[in-house]
Amino acid sequence: MARKSSRRSAFADPSRLQPLDTDGQNAIQVIIETPKGSRNKYAFDPEQRVFQLKKVLPTGMAFPYDFGFIPSTKAEDGDPVDVLVLMDEPAFRGCLLKCRPVGIIEGEQGNKKKKVRNDRIVAIEHENRSYARVKRMGDLGTKFVRELEEFFVNYHELMEEKYRILDVRGPGEARRRIKEGMRGSHKQSPVAARGGSA
Repeated sequence: MARKSSRRSAFADPSRLQPLDTDGQNAIQVIIETPKGSRNKYAFDPEQRVFQLKKVLPTGMAFPYDFGFIPSTKAEDGDPVDVLVLMDEPAFRGCLLKCRPVGIIEGEQGNKKKKVRNDRIVAIEHENRSYARVKRMGDLGTKFVRELEEFFVNYHELMEEKYRILDVRGPGEARRRIKEGMRGSHKQSPVAARGGSA
């Protein structure tokens, strides 16, 4: 009996799914890489079609919410567009969620010689109850948003990188940046692996 090729027996490639939901709800599709509460940072490797462990956060630090990416997009840092998802219960690695963007945390990482934009879309999962009334970042409250910003700043410090918050914008800007990421994906070939920049 002939053996199946490794490509056929490997996982499907979720990074090639459609970025937008097709049911008319104006939603984005998000693939979860790192679940809420995890100290392990995972990233999808499209060449091997597996989720790879990229790093382990120190004791006392964990991802505050589910973290993933929008498939078939490419952001300015070369990775798919990052998304922090707010929902009732943690998802799991590889889970496909339908979400609505409520804003974007704009930031840049690097040093004086080389700086790269690394923005994070903030989105609400469609079926959740806890954040059902949230329409934009302002609805989350100043303290909540500041805690999100501090997480990303501290996360990058652990990697000995500087991360600077540039601005926090609403859902309109988030959707504009998602569309830019969709256009960027068509212009360039897929990256070999996610850089784990979170």
